[in-house]
Amino acid sequence: MTAVMEKPVASHERAERGGPWGAVVALAVFETRRLLTRLPVMIAFVVYGGWTVWRSGRDWDGYPALQEVDRATQSAPMLVGLAVLLCVNLAALRSRRHGTEHHFAVLVLQPWRRTVAHALSVVAAALITAVCVAAQFGWEALRPGAVGHGSLGELLAGPLTVLLFGLVGLLMAGLVPSALAAPLLVVFFLFVFLFLSGMSDDGIRWLLPVVAETTSNVLPSDLIGRPAAWHALYLTGLALCAGLAAVLVAGGRKPVVVAGVAGALAMTLVGGVAQARGESPELVRARERASATPEQVQTCIRRDASTYCVFPEWGPRVGDWAGVVDRVRSLAGGGARDQKIVVRQRIEARYGISTDSALMPLERPHEVTVGTEWGGNRVPEFSAAVAGVLVAGDEKASTSMCDGRIVTVMWLALGWESDPMAALRRVRLDDSDTGSALVLQPTAGLYMTDAQTEVLRALLERPRGEITARVKDHWAELTEPKVTAARAARLLGVAAPEGDDKCLD
Repeated sequence: MTAVMEKPVASHERAERGGPWGAVVALAVFETRRLLTRLPVMIAFVVYGGWTVWRSGRDWDGYPALQEVDRATQSAPMLVGLAVLLCVNLAALRSRRHGTEHHFAVLVLQPWRRTVAHALSVVAAALITAVCVAAQFGWEALRPGAVGHGSLGELLAGPLTVLLFGLVGLLMAGLVPSALAAPLLVVFFLFVFLFLSGMSDDGIRWLLPVVAETTSNVLPSDLIGRPAAWHALYLTGLALCAGLAAVLVAGGRKPVVVAGVAGALAMTLVGGVAQARGESPELVRARERASATPEQVQTCIRRDASTYCVFPEWGPRVGDWAGVVDRVRSLAGGGARDQKIVVRQRIEARYGISTDSALMPLERPHEVTVGTEWGGNRVPEFSAAVAGVLVAGDEKASTSMCDGRIVTVMWLALGWESDPMAALRRVRLDDSDTGSALVLQPTAGLYMTDAQTEVLRALLERPRGEITARVKDHWAELTEPKVTAARAARLLGVAAPEGDDKCLD
């Protein structure tokens, strides 16, 4: 009989189906299922989804600019990221809390391989976030009124934030094996985020995972100037640093891990330095040209005897603007009914995306300003600007009016609306339909007195055809400078106002 002696297999080299990496995958699947079914993570995803659905279409009133939509996908995933941080940290400390750490010595998985499995569960959470981001952006991009272009770098910020937070929680479990460390880290992060996000220094702000812009200044895609791609590289490097460092802390000493840490550090430094370089001279010149001389970069489209000059991305909006212009002119009398006008899109980009700057009224005859936002309140505001130019001749003169011509202007601006009283409230600064108030426009606003508001309300309550006929019959008198609100009321067949008709200086 021949005895065959076999060498014993070490516990960490045990020959099992799939080997150690097969076990890593199996554990990663288990931990992913556990992570995604933990209550904090589930609540975070439900809140994220509910918030996204609730605000869908509200910010842009159905007319989104995609260079704004991509940034809107970034803030909500931070909530998911913080939940993943807490739950991954607790999962990595589970064996310590339950006193079962010594049992893992008999398994095929070494500690660092178990850390890799936890890291893969974080990757799964980040991928699910990426699907949510893609769905949110795709929903807005498919709206009929969508314009502009999104940035892949901006869209990656949300999923990369979840990945970074989860891997930081995993690293914290190796460095500080205490269940209190992760909650304290979340509190510390929130404090730092609130502190740094209020700073104006881009070099500091861009160290945060998400850099929000508290502005409604919508610029063309090529004038945004945010280093989104470099920031995505920076976040990727940080996430890899945290994940590979967690593997090192758990005992992984293979050359590939050490080399990975070095490469991740290099990636983080390259992205961090590049994103802090500031605006290039070419971008500054392009913003100056688009702000001061937009005609050099715009395309002009002729439609129904009027001209619409727009930045390239806003071509699909011309039809909406033309519809408003046609409806306003249909209510006008005299030569205004067939007056050719130029609608020019204007922006103020010289001070960057974070600054809201007012546009000065134009003094060019029959030229009207339109902005880069549309829908909601922007519609009656543009309508009021068109009506003012038809009555006064140019924007400068229309915003300087302080007499009864305001009644005619506001009738032209609102008379065609299906709910003119609601439109009146939306176009006034204080959302009122009584008393005096400032009427908003793309440039400077108009001031309505108590008396003018009374007359306009009376007109809006009468049949549209009747008032339209009176406006056309008495167009010359209604558009004469210095006409009073009482005079306009008599010409239009409504009661004389009782309120004050004195304009503010």
